[in-house]
Amino acid sequence: MADATIRHADDIESTYGVFKRVRRELGVTAFGVNLEQFPAGHQDYPEHDHLKDGQEELYVVLEGSGTVTIDGEPHELRKGHLVRVGPGTRRKLIPGPEGIQVLAIGGVPGQPYPVPS
Repeated sequence: MADATIRHADDIESTYGVFKRVRRELGVTAFGVNLEQFPAGHQDYPEHDHLKDGQEELYVVLEGSGTVTIDGEPHELRKGHLVRVGPGTRRKLIPGPEGIQVLAIGGVPGQPYPVPS
């Protein structure tokens, strides 16, 4: 039997209306991964870092546009942009006028991924 899981993004339940927990839904154990879909005007994505847990993140912009603020400096994003952010760096995503859809992948360099219970 093949070790594979297939789901359509539309069939994954959203948490807080914007986060689709891809890792949990697909059974990924090597890294964290969420599909984040922010509508235009969404202001609730918090500025944060991962200094305490040591996680670095990769954001892949799948649709739309917006801005990522990295340590207070804004950077424009559009479909196709890739952004890597280190653990101690503060970041905040702000959707553009049509919203933004981002695949967020994270893990701690050199350590196995601690799968949340």
